[in-house]
Amino acid sequence: MLKHLVNLLKGEVTGRVESGFPERVLNLCAEYGVSFWNLNWESPVAFTFTMTRQDWKRLRRLSKRIDCDMTAVGWKGTPFFLGRVRYRYGLWVTFAVCALALFCSSFFVWDIEIEGNETISRQEILRALEKYGVGFGTYGFSVDSSELRNYMLLEIPSLSYIAVNVKGCRAYVQVRERVPAPEIIDKKKPGNTISKKDALVTAVQPWDGEKQVLPGTTVKEGQLLISGVVQNNYSGVRYLRGMGKIYGRTWYQLECKVSLAAQRKVYTGEEKTRRALLIGKKRVNLYFSSSILGDTCDKIVNWDKWELPGGVALPVTMVTERLRYYTVEEAPRRKEEALALAKETLEERLAGYVTEGEIISQEITSKKEGDILVVTLSAECEEQIGRFVDAPD
Repeated sequence: MLKHLVNLLKGEVTGRVESGFPERVLNLCAEYGVSFWNLNWESPVAFTFTMTRQDWKRLRRLSKRIDCDMTAVGWKGTPFFLGRVRYRYGLWVTFAVCALALFCSSFFVWDIEIEGNETISRQEILRALEKYGVGFGTYGFSVDSSELRNYMLLEIPSLSYIAVNVKGCRAYVQVRERVPAPEIIDKKKPGNTISKKDALVTAVQPWDGEKQVLPGTTVKEGQLLISGVVQNNYSGVRYLRGMGKIYGRTWYQLECKVSLAAQRKVYTGEEKTRRALLIGKKRVNLYFSSSILGDTCDKIVNWDKWELPGGVALPVTMVTERLRYYTVEEAPRRKEEALALAKETLEERLAGYVTEGEIISQEITSKKEGDILVVTLSAECEEQIGRFVDAPD
């Protein structure tokens, strides 16, 4: 492949040789080291082959010693292309203007890459950058990285680090999100641990204070589990921070109602593809229809940024919109489908309740009430039921 590209840069000539003794031409090539390829015999006295432009000129000089007729039947490559367009001054002016525009555009930011963000959205970072003056089409040498860093850290407090490096027409933004500081606990302030829900206690792990329940005890919501007030005969009354972990067995019964009459999409098979060019911030539609789609079609959008070889970004993006039209029909929902939907919803709700623990068992039951399917989830769990509260002043 590379050799073929080199030959195209040098220029390739396809020649035809006709002679009573054509093998003499091949012997000349072997004797003087003239390379050729694509040898094709047309007849016992004629053949065609391909070689570089320099070797073709050289072989024509050497072939004057023998009786043969050499004719060039094909040309391709850079030298021949330049020879055909050397008098097309408008083309050269256009090429020079494009090259100058490309050179000048390399000093502006046409693409922004953001790395390191997890909870902070890309749009939020882009809005903050644009508010400062760094965005699409910004002059690259005007970006002050140190000043921008100070501004961004004040604009987005959840960032702990940001670096903006402009290389060519692309700005690379690297961010690090701030790790929330742990809650500072005042160990001198007394408090108690109470139950946050009804449960059957299975384990008690007091860290500080005196436990008020034992495993196997049934407790109610708000009941005292670990007391921060400790009294004995040696030190009298002490006020501690009654903290710890209390695990208990809990039971949940969650209910969800799902309609058995639902609407569904039925695709008509009609599809349309629309394209538009995004040049800078200006959109140029390549279609003549209205931009109002209505509410009976799905739109799938693909963004294709144009780049030159080497990863040089251009301020042009091809937007392709694929439209799939459908109609809405009333269709009965199958019981299995409604049951699966309700189960997924109920399990998500249950996971929200049991934040620190595990689900031991669960059971799904359902009953039909007209066009409504009532689904009930009964679950038994083991979880941490303690909640710390500060003692009143």
